[in-house]
Amino acid sequence: MVCMGNICRSPTAEGVLRAHVQQAGLAGQVTVDSAGTHAYHIGEAPDPRSCKAALRRGYDLSAQRARQVSVADFQRFDLILAADRANMAALRALCPPESRARLDFILAPLGQQPALEVPDPYYGGAGGFDRVLDLIEQASVLWVEQLRQTLRAAAD
Repeated sequence: MVCMGNICRSPTAEGVLRAHVQQAGLAGQVTVDSAGTHAYHIGEAPDPRSCKAALRRGYDLSAQRARQVSVADFQRFDLILAADRANMAALRALCPPESRARLDFILAPLGQQPALEVPDPYYGGAGGFDRVLDLIEQASVLWVEQLRQTLRAAAD
C-alpha cells in the first residue's frame, strides 16, 4: 500500500487490509505493509485523524510508522498497490526492470475507471478520512477474495 507520505491513506489501507486478511485466515500467507513515495514523514505515526477514524471502526494504526518505499520492496512483495496515479508513476519510475511485482491501484477491484484514486484527506475535514475508510474497506473485501483465489491456484 503506497501513498505520498505514508501517514493517511496507505497506513489506513494497511490496517484495513491486514484486518481483513486476518479475518479470512490468510495472515500466515499474506504480508501487508505500507510506505510512502516521499520521505516527508519517515518514522512518524499515522496522522491522528486517520488513527481516530480507523479506531472508530476497529482498526488500530498506532503501531505503524511511516517509511519510504524502496527498490527492495519490489523484490519483497508480489503486489504493490498505489493510492493514486501520481504515486503509481513514482512506483513505476522506481521499479527495477527485473521486478516481478505486480503494480495496481488500491481501488482497482471496485472497477471505478477512471476514478481509481483514493482521495487524499490530509487538507480536508474529518469526513474525508471516513470516505477513505469507506473506499478502502470496500476494496479490501475484494482484494482478500482475489488473494484467496491466487493462493488457492498456487497450491494446486
